[in-house]
Amino acid sequence: MSSRIKKLALGLTVLVLVLGVAGALRSVLHDGGQSAYATAQSEQAGELAPPVEAAELDALVAGNTQFALDLYHALTCQPGNLFFSPYSISTALAMAYAGARGETERQMAEALRFALSQDDFHPAFDALRLDLTGAVQSVEGLELAIANALWGQTGHPFLTEFLDLLETFYGAPLRSADFAGAPEKARTDINAWVDEMTAGRIAELMGPGSIMPDTRLILANAIYFLGTWKSQFNEEMTWERTFHLLDGSEISVPTMYAEDTFDYAERSGYQVAELHYTGDEISMVILLPSPGTFEAFEADLEAAELSRILDQIGRWKVHLSMPRFELNSEFSLVSVLTALGMPDAFSVDADFSGMDGGRDLFIDDVIHQAFVSVSEEGTEAAAATAVMMRSAVRRFPYYTMRIDRPFIFLIRNRETGTILFMGRVLDPRAG
Repeated sequence: MSSRIKKLALGLTVLVLVLGVAGALRSVLHDGGQSAYATAQSEQAGELAPPVEAAELDALVAGNTQFALDLYHALTCQPGNLFFSPYSISTALAMAYAGARGETERQMAEALRFALSQDDFHPAFDALRLDLTGAVQSVEGLELAIANALWGQTGHPFLTEFLDLLETFYGAPLRSADFAGAPEKARTDINAWVDEMTAGRIAELMGPGSIMPDTRLILANAIYFLGTWKSQFNEEMTWERTFHLLDGSEISVPTMYAEDTFDYAERSGYQVAELHYTGDEISMVILLPSPGTFEAFEADLEAAELSRILDQIGRWKVHLSMPRFELNSEFSLVSVLTALGMPDAFSVDADFSGMDGGRDLFIDDVIHQAFVSVSEEGTEAAAATAVMMRSAVRRFPYYTMRIDRPFIFLIRNRETGTILFMGRVLDPRAG
């Protein structure tokens, strides 16, 4: 393994540790800036990619890892399981970042942990993708496909420089769409592309009505991973075993078992194990906090601590049991990304003039879906992210009113001001 690959693999391991889910997520990470969209596109982009310094790759990986931590902590405010692809999200937003200018560009760089200049950033994303996908390309038992795409409103005057950058470094040539005249057809076409790129695991990224007539641009990333364990679990050893929930209750779940040599460490407060997929280039890293300490351990999980934990791993014989599991998740990231420090991108204050030379475009939504299945044979995972950009017709602040709580209403004569009727609604279901 080249020194560059080793460094990148470390960053990926960190990210999987943070999420505490399948190494498939690590494949998600591979998307670097555009990863294995397709062999032909990959080769084409590889020919165009300029040399990138190792220090730039290190900075890119460190920033992406920190963003993954930021995003993980922001999303854990939601109850229940969590699975997402921070790299898919980073990639889709990186394509939007290519057109950001001024304060919008600064906010996005800070929130997304993009430390490199625009000139260095996009080539580094491309180089990262080439390193990672190249490392697993010929490994039997592994599939890694990461694709990017760009749909723009037919006739919209996108800048040639912006389109050339996305095609060169993200393998995403412009695809025309009629959002204004046929938004549902555009939605169906984009969903079909995502469905194909994720082997049917993300069938409907965008729901009915999600594309508006004033949508001007949709940037999408899709990732698919299928990995076989280097040491597979024996299905005959899978039994129903107890799993302890955070509230102290117990459930019974199908649990796999293996006796083998794993990368492993245990210290006061946690155990950590790394399970390799065939080829040893990709793995799943699992952190297991001591009983009763999960919330505190999760809250304290920062980049320096992750690095320290990884440094402690060594090769040991381990009796390992873990549940089979399958997760699906989907969410909008507007509020999370706004809270992380990039509010302008979602308002009419946005400056994406690097896309079309104007100041009318803003990000309407960032939607994400992810799937993972972990079994005795290995891991399958997929994720997709779409950045949906609309046109703000007028350049002044606008307001939103959602009547989603009790309200008072009246009916009046406007000329005289006479109130004809008045009432309140506390529960719309009641007569």
